[in-house]
Amino acid sequence: MTKVAVVAVGGNALILDEKRRSVQDQYDAAVECMRHIAEMIAQGWNVVITHGNGPQVGFILRRSELSRHELHEVPLDSCGADTQGAIGYMFQKALHNEFHRRGLTRQAVTVVTQALVDRNDAAFQKPSKPIGSFMNEADARVKIEKEGWTMVEDAGRGWRRVVASPRPQRLIEREAILALIQQGFIVIANGGGGIPVIESERGELAGMEAVIDKDYGGALLANSVAADVFIIATAVEKVALNFNKPNQQWLDRITVTEAKRYLAEGHFHKGSMGPKIEAALQYLERGGKDALITDPPNLSRALAGETGTRIVP
Repeated sequence: MTKVAVVAVGGNALILDEKRRSVQDQYDAAVECMRHIAEMIAQGWNVVITHGNGPQVGFILRRSELSRHELHEVPLDSCGADTQGAIGYMFQKALHNEFHRRGLTRQAVTVVTQALVDRNDAAFQKPSKPIGSFMNEADARVKIEKEGWTMVEDAGRGWRRVVASPRPQRLIEREAILALIQQGFIVIANGGGGIPVIESERGELAGMEAVIDKDYGGALLANSVAADVFIIATAVEKVALNFNKPNQQWLDRITVTEAKRYLAEGHFHKGSMGPKIEAALQYLERGGKDALITDPPNLSRALAGETGTRIVP
């Protein structure tokens, strides 16, 4: 039986820097990232890919704001769907070309994925995820008044909208994803953590103005397909204690208990490594076997145990 790996790629992995943010720039970054994933596939792994979409959703919202005098604005759940399609297309095209180059007869397919959230999730009472562009206080007050937005002042940079970030409970398209994996397709799914939807008493779905953390979405995907390994591909080769300090210490292999202790001691910050460690723990505590954190160029070496940070039950 071919082993299944879920690889979570950050949305920021496609934005190399402030000057390289165009669609072509993002595609060039996707080509580089998919080259490393194709190497895993060539080594015999069945790979399911998920990705972040923070910057890309931000671009859609900004474009929507700037053109509101002519066009309708795009709701947040639709932004999620748009980015799943656009980033999925980039990955599909990059993988198709890489498979062609290597003589591999494989095909990638994207599933636009809805993630069920609990309408009573406490996150809806405390919106915390910043989205969209910065604005001045006067414009922010108008948004609060007219649109009912929750706005916060962000570290002197201006006012910004915050939305709920509920935990995903279940993938609506899970059966379709499993069927595609079993048929040998390389599946791109649950991008941006999934499109957040709630279910009515009659079983009908409704999209929510919310954002799911992509790392928690990735963990849920990995558990949902019973992945043999959950890999979070990020900007660093390994996780460190005391990151960027004189006493920095790289971690090769840690247990769930050790990871929880380091988390409690404040080694992994909320805005960077914290959610990645928490997502890896969530995956392992729900029956997962093996979690890895590394950067895309080191995927194959990390799987071989040569680098990366491995978290084990």
